[in-house]
Amino acid sequence: FFFFAKEMDWSHIKTSKLADAIRDEGGDGRTAKDVFHASNNTACVAYTYEDIILMPGHISFPVHEVDLTSNLTKKIKLKAPFVSSPMDTVTEHNMAINMALQGGIGIIHSNMSIEEQAAEVHKVKKYKNGFITDPVCLAPTSTVGDVVNIKKVKGYSGIPITADGKIGSKLVGFVSARDIDFIDDYSTPLSSVMTTNVVTGTDGISLEEANTILRNSKKGKLPIVDGEGNIVSLIARTDLHKARDFPNASREQVNKQLLAGASIGTRPADKDRAAALVAAGVDVIVIDSSQGDSIFQLDMVQYLKKTYANLEVIGGNCVTCSQALHLIEAGVDGLRVGMGIGSICTTQEVCAVGRAQGSAVYHVAKFARSLGVPITADGGIQSTGHISKALCLGASCVMMGSMLAGTEEAPGEYFFQDGVRLKRYRGMGSIEAMSKGSEKRYVWGDDDIQVKVAQGVSGSVVDKGTLRRYIPYLCQGVRHGMQDAGVKSLEDAWGKLYAGELRFEIRSPAAQREGGVHSLHNYSKRLY
Repeated sequence: FFFFAKEMDWSHIKTSKLADAIRDEGGDGRTAKDVFHASNNTACVAYTYEDIILMPGHISFPVHEVDLTSNLTKKIKLKAPFVSSPMDTVTEHNMAINMALQGGIGIIHSNMSIEEQAAEVHKVKKYKNGFITDPVCLAPTSTVGDVVNIKKVKGYSGIPITADGKIGSKLVGFVSARDIDFIDDYSTPLSSVMTTNVVTGTDGISLEEANTILRNSKKGKLPIVDGEGNIVSLIARTDLHKARDFPNASREQVNKQLLAGASIGTRPADKDRAAALVAAGVDVIVIDSSQGDSIFQLDMVQYLKKTYANLEVIGGNCVTCSQALHLIEAGVDGLRVGMGIGSICTTQEVCAVGRAQGSAVYHVAKFARSLGVPITADGGIQSTGHISKALCLGASCVMMGSMLAGTEEAPGEYFFQDGVRLKRYRGMGSIEAMSKGSEKRYVWGDDDIQVKVAQGVSGSVVDKGTLRRYIPYLCQGVRHGMQDAGVKSLEDAWGKLYAGELRFEIRSPAAQREGGVHSLHNYSKRLY
């Protein structure tokens, strides 16, 4: 700046005009229009999140005042703009519950039977904070060895004993660690060691009342039973400190149940799936397709909107404005943007179709916003910086797969490899996932495909701990990014984006390397 000022005489220009002149010369970066529009981007280059960088703005507010509230659909608003992807190694009821508690939402995958998916949605809708609604139960005929095995896998040994070993049946006893500590014969039936005089709570009890019973009885677990003595849930003393209020939780306005989403395909049988999901209480359905601009999806959108007037529907995936237009005309309440850019996705490599995510998000978000439809940036998210970029390019929410797959709440068990704790993660276009039914995401109509063409891979991701710590870390990281960019809310970011006040630059490969960790012999990286 000072070198530039010495070359020219600016003394006759007011400070504001000086700033404008320097901005016009690129001193403050470029507008999104300069970067993405065809009139300026004559080389027709598509940009990823890594290609662009936000210019810092003026900070006039503390980081805790940054508001991340945003719309997932026309009617659904989230306090945290995070959505877990409908993948079978990412989102089932446990992920969906905890995403909703943290202010986001989970979309339960459809790589299971209709009944199983509806049951997953039902678990989310019936969840009560602090209550375990699907505890492991055993029968009186089960053995001490069964309890030992559960402790090895689950990490606990306090287990309700019911008449048939299932939740919802009559509670007949309880087994804890002290009941089996000195029993060497693992074939001993639980009927001979279980406690039959069980302290219980009645269905409808508040968390505070349950806490009082646990404290007074000095028990570790409290089974909750209905009027007929059937167990409906369980409360654990160790979970009470976790069962605090969640002020940002995503809930329905009327009955205060957690919000739940689920995915379906575009085949005729998916109409039955949608009916079961609606009956289970689903709030939003995502039509899951790698390429959303098909007659099959347009017909499905129109069917859903006509049949279920209050159901929110997200269409996609799309990466162009023409794709978005067709889906919006069909009646979608939100769009899912991204094609071939996920860490486990090979669509661009195999099919030679897709788009770099930065360009896709900017163009589709700008177009869809003019028609009142929010978009969710799906895929390509590797860090909080990528989330900030997606939101500042116009996305209302971000959908994540690999970012969440390593958390405790994701389906699957941890395993160790080379001393690193990992979880399995696979693309829904992988052969493994397609063999379970997910090929409907990539093959439309009723074609009988003899040869499956993989559009994804299987792998593993590093343990990221629990969502109770991970989502607050993501939120705080994004807030810092927004603060540095000088925007106080997502609405503020979008206003400045389209007014040309939010500025960007394109990074060279060397600049990208410089922006990461470098010049160290070794280092350790902790997220929080």
